[in-house]
Amino acid sequence: MRVVAPAKINLFLHVGARRSDGFHALESLAVFTQAGDTLRIAAAEGFSLVLDGPFGAALAGEADNLIARAARALAEKAGRVPGARITLTKNLPVASGIGGGSADAAAALSGLVQVWGVALSQDEMHAIAETLGSDVPACLMSRSLWMEGRGEILTPVSGLPALSMVLVNPGVAVPTGPVFAALKTRTGTGQAKAPDGLRDTAALVSYLRQTRNDLEAPARAMAPVIGDVLGALEQNGGLLARMSGSGATCFGLFASDDAAKNATERIARSAPGWWVVATQTISSCG
Repeated sequence: MRVVAPAKINLFLHVGARRSDGFHALESLAVFTQAGDTLRIAAAEGFSLVLDGPFGAALAGEADNLIARAARALAEKAGRVPGARITLTKNLPVASGIGGGSADAAAALSGLVQVWGVALSQDEMHAIAETLGSDVPACLMSRSLWMEGRGEILTPVSGLPALSMVLVNPGVAVPTGPVFAALKTRTGTGQAKAPDGLRDTAALVSYLRQTRNDLEAPARAMAPVIGDVLGALEQNGGLLARMSGSGATCFGLFASDDAAKNATERIARSAPGWWVVATQTISSCG
């Protein structure tokens, strides 16, 4: 079976104090895009993982891929052998602030439940996802979400417009840990309110201008090219340009799909070494 692992975009990300468990308190509005990785899953006696796609080689040296960990965790819960043949087509840049690895793990869980015929409740699936990483529960839902805690407290957000978006990654690695460590000022959480009734792009952009990504400044200090990416998105018609997560991928919101496509073509021509893709957010029901 084929399962899509959508990119997760933090439209904003507020960072609070470090908690007793070592994680920071977070507050974020996350959406998911049509752009993503693809998994093809089939039952097998043993476990195997094949990597392909434009960014597959970047994962080839991993001793314990998150997909393999997801398969083992689900198999242990189901009391069975983790037998599966999985092919991951890696379309998203690795370690780039858009939840690629977490999305792949969540997609593996969703697909393996069906391939293996495992009956688990939503709470049981969430519990497994939480053991794999802070973003995996959100990626398991893959819909517009208000995120709190360390990212595991999730509230569905309905009624957001479908957003025309351009994603850009300049091809530099920005490690999450050092970015958090370099964050000098934590402006805190609890200041933003979940959006309500923002059913067009202009209203959502107005709302987002009152928010921020607290990790953007330290990430830009480590990788100044992020500033160039944001400038390119703004100069090519972006209504709002911001970094997602801990970077280095940035997103721009555009007035239409055509505007996003045109911006993608111009940015790709001017910066051929960058990863640039036009996409749209996945609609959430309600």
